[in-house]
Amino acid sequence: MNIDIRNYIKNNFKSSNEDEIKSSIIDSIKDKDELALPGLGVFFEIVWNNSSEEEQKNIIEKIKNNLN
Repeated sequence: MNIDIRNYIKNNFKSSNEDEIKSSIIDSIKDKDELALPGLGVFFEIVWNNSSEEEQKNIIEKIKNNLN
């Protein structure tokens, strides 16, 4: 069974407001929910694809600085 996770996540959240999306992200991180990682990855992909080169550079710097 093939599931298009990107479309599933986008469709699941397309009618959600900003508070609902924020709550979902916070809860997934707080609960260390491994099953939520693909969905968070879809959110990250959306952010990345809609960021300028400067914003992408800042994202990479934040990630790099917090891996240590």
